[in-house]
Amino acid sequence: MNAWRSSFMDLHEYQAKELLKARGVACPEGAPAETPEEARRIAERLAAGWPGKLIIKAQIHAGGRGKGRFTHGFSGGVRLADTPEQIEAYAREMLGRTLVTAQTGPAGRLVRKVLVAIAPEVEREMSLSVLLDHAAARPMFVASAEGGVEIETLAKEAPEKIIREQVDPGIGLSPYQCRKVAKALGLGGGLLNEAARLIQGVYRTWSECDASLIEINPLAVIRNPDGTQAVAALDAKATLEDNALARHPELAALRDEGEASSLEAEASRCGLSYIKLNGNIACLVNGAGLAMATMDLIKHYGGDPANFLDVGGGASVEQVAAAFRIILQDPNVRAILVNIFGGIMECDVAAEGVVTALRETKTKLPLVVRLEGNRVEEGRRILAESGLRIASAESMDEAARWAVAAARGEN
Repeated sequence: MNAWRSSFMDLHEYQAKELLKARGVACPEGAPAETPEEARRIAERLAAGWPGKLIIKAQIHAGGRGKGRFTHGFSGGVRLADTPEQIEAYAREMLGRTLVTAQTGPAGRLVRKVLVAIAPEVEREMSLSVLLDHAAARPMFVASAEGGVEIETLAKEAPEKIIREQVDPGIGLSPYQCRKVAKALGLGGGLLNEAARLIQGVYRTWSECDASLIEINPLAVIRNPDGTQAVAALDAKATLEDNALARHPELAALRDEGEASSLEAEASRCGLSYIKLNGNIACLVNGAGLAMATMDLIKHYGGDPANFLDVGGGASVEQVAAAFRIILQDPNVRAILVNIFGGIMECDVAAEGVVTALRETKTKLPLVVRLEGNRVEEGRRILAESGLRIASAESMDEAARWAVAAARGEN
């Protein structure tokens, strides 16, 4: 599944909350900070009008921050504080440090920003998200009266507690559906209409921002200082469709290049979809489906893909050459498999890109190329006449077997 992530763009919590607040979703007041001093100033401003606790949250594209641990020993990427001075002290422990959580892997993520916000008194936690149901080709709300629990865990342990509500894209989200979801979450009385408006705002955010996922976990019933109750999004996650960002330059500007690996960021600038994996056989393929099939074949023959790399259906010679330069920066690569189906991008263009890249990089790694489709004979001729060491396979199956053998050092 991770390979498909190349089509999405994740936002930080504070960014997701800004989008939600702009569409009427209540979120605790707060702001991001990049230095401990800035964190203290934000905390002082918030404390001037708030009698309760404050909270500081490390901003990385991964969950499990509260239970995470920094590599220098500090525990917790989410901490409550009583004073601005405490906020500043916690910020010093978080900013510029690496946070390891269950979702980051052992390498962790560097914390470059923190979110400082008020911490309201929580009476009850729930969860609410809207995503695309691919099977039904419709937006769908997925909610639960139990918050703070990952929906995947709940689906396994207590599937009956999950609320699902599909939305007809031709009609949009109806007011009665908002009330239906709110009631299913156990919200009634004066909170019912408030929750319904919040649910409508969440859907507006999903629709207007071309998101693939908007998730609020926890969504909470909170107690205000004056004793009244309210419904608010205490945490928020937003994942946007990368291919729709051309319509939203203001959203594209929210991309945090620091959260992607340097290779992924470089690939994005070149118009390529790349995700680094843990294997040693680099893959260069045109088309996400073909890329997935290529990776499956490599695994079938006992190998491990080093990456997912889709150069796209209409890639140029320059993009193919750029793709080579990117995959060769991975020190784990022991063999390269190029699998191209000539359609919009014809095989001779792909072959020219491969030859150009090999001559530029002068790599000694084994290279297997499989070409099929438009101008395949011309493409194979370019490879054969290049004078370079290239194994030209007739089929995907043959190409995968050869690449696995080459990575093992076999002839």
